[in-house]
Amino acid sequence: MNCFTLSQSEHIAHLVLNRPEAMNTMNPVFWRELDEVLSTLHREGRARALVISSSGKHFSAGMALETFGGAITMDDQSPEGRAAIFDLLTDMQATFSRLESLRIPVIAAIQGGCVGGAVDLVTACCIRYASAEAFFCIQEINIGMVADVGTLQRLPKLIPLGLVKELAYTGRRLGAARALSCGLVNEVFDSAEATLEAALQCAREIAAKPPVAIWGSKQAIHYARDHSVDDSLRQMGWLQGAIWSNAHVGEAVLSQKQKRSGEFTPLSPLTSFRDLP
Repeated sequence: MNCFTLSQSEHIAHLVLNRPEAMNTMNPVFWRELDEVLSTLHREGRARALVISSSGKHFSAGMALETFGGAITMDDQSPEGRAAIFDLLTDMQATFSRLESLRIPVIAAIQGGCVGGAVDLVTACCIRYASAEAFFCIQEINIGMVADVGTLQRLPKLIPLGLVKELAYTGRRLGAARALSCGLVNEVFDSAEATLEAALQCAREIAAKPPVAIWGSKQAIHYARDHSVDDSLRQMGWLQGAIWSNAHVGEAVLSQKQKRSGEFTPLSPLTSFRDLP
């Protein structure tokens, strides 16, 4: 891969944005490789948690602006061209939405700048840890456009609406301390190294639980976010009925009593109809 490195150990996948010389900006290759990685992790079912971090001073400076007018043409001169913008954005939005629909939790370890499209990315993650010098910026308004790949849709579900508007209208930076106080990040650490280690430790704790119960928890949380309490409770009943395992509960209790790691069935690999002969 050109934009990432991927490693897997102890049921944990670790994806690293790896273009520090370009501040880990998001060019067309970034989108293609991220989509491929997430599709593979989702399909295989071997990893039980995904950690996303980056190399260099900044997590990511967002979209590579040289892409526009080069590899991507945004034609605003005709209704047909403007309609194509809609379809282009839908495709890009789908890549970050894969983080939400991924069968495993996603943890972001953020250092330095998390700007523009990077905010779109981390708001689609389950858990966010940040280093003390990290900052977040809805950069799009500073270059005359609207954030369009998920920030304005997901951020209001994470932090107060007034703060979302302040950031979206002004393009101001949100520092790590304030991001912690408003709930955007789970915890702040002294260094990038400590931030990454905390993310990996959280992933290890998740990986020690029954994968199907983690899958069910993610399903329930995301459904409850977008539905009423009554609807969500009804969905919870269907969900629990579908995944309940006396064996998993028994093993979880027994392994705690015996002070050992539990042994749990991995998620089943998925086969797409497109891959069948």
